[in-house]
Amino acid sequence: MRTSQWSAAVAAAGLITTLAACSPGGGGGGEASGQELTMLIAASGDAESTAVQEALDAWGAETGNTVELILANDLVQQLGQGFAGNEPPDLFYMPWDQFQTYAGQGFLEPYAEDLANADEFLPALREQFTYDDQFYCAPKDFSTLGLQIDTDAWAAAGLTDADIPTDWDGLTAAAQKLTTPETVGLSFGREYARLGVFMNQAGGELVDDDTVTADSPENVAGLEYAQSLIDAGALKFPQDLEAGWAGEAFGLGKAAMVIEGPWINGALRNDFPDRKYISVELPAGAGGQSTFAFSNCWGIPAGSPTLDVTTDLVEYLTSDEQQLAFAEGFGVIPSTESGSAAYAEQFPENAAFVAGVDYAASPVAFAGAAAAITDFNSQLEADGLTDPAGVLGGLQTNLQAALDEANG
Repeated sequence: MRTSQWSAAVAAAGLITTLAACSPGGGGGGEASGQELTMLIAASGDAESTAVQEALDAWGAETGNTVELILANDLVQQLGQGFAGNEPPDLFYMPWDQFQTYAGQGFLEPYAEDLANADEFLPALREQFTYDDQFYCAPKDFSTLGLQIDTDAWAAAGLTDADIPTDWDGLTAAAQKLTTPETVGLSFGREYARLGVFMNQAGGELVDDDTVTADSPENVAGLEYAQSLIDAGALKFPQDLEAGWAGEAFGLGKAAMVIEGPWINGALRNDFPDRKYISVELPAGAGGQSTFAFSNCWGIPAGSPTLDVTTDLVEYLTSDEQQLAFAEGFGVIPSTESGSAAYAEQFPENAAFVAGVDYAASPVAFAGAAAAITDFNSQLEADGLTDPAGVLGGLQTNLQAALDEANG
């Protein structure tokens, strides 16, 4: 669904699991020091996990508490297992696409309104993590998608600044010019979280005023455009390039352009420091410009016995100072108004991500939608984009059923 609220201020990461019917019990409150907490996160790479560990060490030194950082291989699966076993982590990344489901099933503590910095978060992020008129969990940061261009490959192809694509025709031309026997012109993940921007750029959306519109002609046109790039040999997905994700394909020189968020900065600096590149805004389609804006929040389980000390940690992690340290470490944009403004000044090379806020859309994420999106992603993996109307027809059916259930 599109939302104009991302443009209210300068505006990150993302499945479903069937939660067990046993919600954790217990009361709030905890000792101010000497606590041993657990934190579960899904890191984009070593840069992110290192930055988070450094923050936890610094907070622990100040407070006398300790935090065991657990790096998830599959965040949603491990989080679901923790709740099913009545042993959830004390603090965890709560993905944007899971929030409504977890909050609706009573698994999250609605603590955010009581934070000292509750009023400092960007309004759109507050709304994204609000359920039943309660601000549940603090947004940890956010990200938009941009187009990364390998400047060495660009120059070698004889391209100049005038060729930086601003529309689909320009993207096609550049991707074809950059494609060589060793390098494909463009790569990104074969999933809704990337292909969905083409659907939006074509003028489509998945839900419009509580009506599912997944199989609209505009959405079909968006996927058909992506297929045209594949047919031209100018687009390959990371798996086709023997890479785990687009950032790796880009760092290895197997893709000359990729679509990723600012988290790619930390990953490339860490793993591929010699790769030279720029980030620009995504090109516009027939429906205009569009990008996705992603965010996780800091989730705390309902009835947490360590609530007091954990919320103190959340306030520390969401302070402008710490969020700007995360921004420097792995590229994400602070979730507070003052922090995001400082980011724009401190990191002018990331101006494209900040500019994207003006026209960013929130990926569809109502309660139950994640199951439909997961099935859609599976269809994309199995059937590809050769039948856009077919895969979108299945999404239409599943998403409508989820929306009907969500609306009672």
